[in-house]
Amino acid sequence: MKSFDELVNVVARLRGEGGCPWDREQTHATLKTTCIEEAAEVVCGINILEKTGNPSNLLEELGDLLLQVVMQAQIAEEEGLFSIDDVNRVITEKMIRRHPHVFGEVTVSDSGEVLRNWEEIKKLEKKGKIDDGPYIDDAFTESAALIERARQRKAERSKK
Repeated sequence: MKSFDELVNVVARLRGEGGCPWDREQTHATLKTTCIEEAAEVVCGINILEKTGNPSNLLEELGDLLLQVVMQAQIAEEEGLFSIDDVNRVITEKMIRRHPHVFGEVTVSDSGEVLRNWEEIKKLEKKGKIDDGPYIDDAFTESAALIERARQRKAERSKK
């Protein structure tokens, strides 16, 4: 069985001295299209699973999306920003904070209450941080263009 740390080490080697020229050239920005493409392929894998019961496509596509996360974290670590361990720590802490009905003393009656609590906790967490409102709008606009580019790349690969 391959461990998560092994994947992290493979990506570090791909980007390191003597690694893969393509992987070494990648930046956060150059991987935007690939990230959108891989997320769309995860959705495709879910659709295939729902229609056929076959999980193999979803399994593969989740791996490809995980690779995007590890690659972005590796680039960030090289830039001195954060590491994959930081990504793991931040998401773990967030899940614990946003599920006080599981990890704390809060009682909920249904999933609607869970969602309301989640949004309230999220609002509190966002206080004092960068307002992502305008950046979200930009991201949605950019995502549409990236999705179209990913479609074109997929069509080009299908012709080969």
